[in-house]
Amino acid sequence: MEIKLKVCGMRDEANIQAVAALQPNYMGFIFYDKSPRYIGEDFLIPDIFPRSIKRVGVFVNEAEEKMLDAVQRFKLDYLQLHGDESAELCQSLKNENTGVIKVFSVGDGFDFAVTKPYKPVVDFFLFDTKGKYYGGNAKVFDWSILKNYDQEVPFFLSGGISAKNAEAIQSLTGMNIHALDVNSGVEDAPAIKSIPKLQALIDACNQGKEFKLYTRQ
Repeated sequence: MEIKLKVCGMRDEANIQAVAALQPNYMGFIFYDKSPRYIGEDFLIPDIFPRSIKRVGVFVNEAEEKMLDAVQRFKLDYLQLHGDESAELCQSLKNENTGVIKVFSVGDGFDFAVTKPYKPVVDFFLFDTKGKYYGGNAKVFDWSILKNYDQEVPFFLSGGISAKNAEAIQSLTGMNIHALDVNSGVEDAPAIKSIPKLQALIDACNQGKEFKLYTRQ
């Protein structure tokens, strides 16, 4: 089984180019101004950004018009929604030919029934650790909770992922994991990803028997 890789929380041009050289499948840019990884007002995706890497814009309870404007301006392939966005909003975004990833923060007692209305109107779910921030909490949730999910919609697995827990990820058999979403677990500083830490994650995952981490290397 092959699982894809998404590197999120990017904004520094040189770091973007260095990470892009590892050829992840997705790269995420945070448009939420309260995040320590917020892209800022003058951000531009480098002109030489590879077309093979899907662009993901991360938003929290943002107006639909502003999100669609960002899709056009930054040529985003997906909108990743971290707030209380409704299934109706997801459907409206899909009607504009935009990919949608709906995020759910998972903690003890999480009820996967809340995902049901979103199943017909998203491309993927993303399960992250419930914490202080909308993503980027650098903490791993109890992945055994995912056994309660029906696996109907493929999902991104997020929350403190690094080479240290690659072995634990390999134990998640029988799950519809589309990609690993990495952020704070592979950073040297907020929004600055460590190339050695990313490479270590890729290498550690690819030593396992259950799945390989698919990049275009």
